[in-house]
Amino acid sequence: MYTNTDTIFSMTQANQNFSMVARTVDKEGRVIISKNNRPKYLVLDMDDNDFVLDLTEDEKIDIVAKRILSKYIGAFRELAK
Repeated sequence: MYTNTDTIFSMTQANQNFSMVARTVDKEGRVIISKNNRPKYLVLDMDDNDFVLDLTEDEKIDIVAKRILSKYIGAFRELAK
């Protein structure tokens, strides 16, 4: 698989200038972020990348809602009292 070196960023670069990473994702469709000189993260444009996530908008919302609920379940239980 061919990888454009312009789409590879170090963790430091991504932390210091995430807007540049986001612009590159907008332009190229994906970016690889390396940690300790090894590929670690893949940042994708979810609207344009059907090969990984072929989800409807409702399915995407369900995934995010599940993550939020599991992360803050204690707070939601407290609010439900």
